Amino acid sequence: MTKSRTKTAVAYHSGYGHTKRLAEAVADGASALLVEIDAEGNISQDGWAALDDADAIIFGSPTYMGSPSWQFKKFADASSKPWFEDKWKNKVFGGFTNSASINGDKLNTLQYFVLLAAQHGGLWVGLGIKPANVKASKRDDLNRMGAHIGAMAQTDADAAPDEMSQGDLETARAYGVRVSDIAATFASAQV
Repeated sequence: MTKSRTKTAVAYHSGYGHTKRLAEAVADGASALLVEIDAEGNISQDGWAALDDADAIIFGSPTYMGSPSWQFKKFADASSKPWFEDKWKNKVFGGFTNSASINGDKLNTLQYFVLLAAQHGGLWVGLGIKPANVKASKRDDLNRMGAHIGAMAQTDADAAPDEMSQGDLETARAYGVRVSDIAATFASAQV
């Protein structure tokens, strides 16, 4: 597949900058617009308009205490307004998360995103990258977390955002490409 010309938006919250780096990598791969959820769980009116206008929406949040941040959950609750009008129905969706622990219950965050997308009548895109799970695997390999339904990253609790695994960032970028390409394929099939 080639990079698409679809409109993709990445709606994300980042507490300490790590998830923002993932969001930027996903957005780079998807040629997407970043829609930041602020520290109070809000996005701008322009952000809502961008999400309504997008062909694909990619959710991102750190995993805190086994689920998305409360700021992301506030945004998700506020998305009931576009839900009432089916504004996100039949859009393509994806998601990514980061936590300090190898497991960190990141799967629960991704499942939260899948359910949110399903409630909006959307179509979910899996990661599509086989896990790096052999003895020769390294920290900077693609999909070292072994995820399938979205991109996962792990960053040590005392590590700065610029110390993140390049493999995790490249996994996020590749996932952005995949979501955008699938959205383009889906959009061209509806013409």
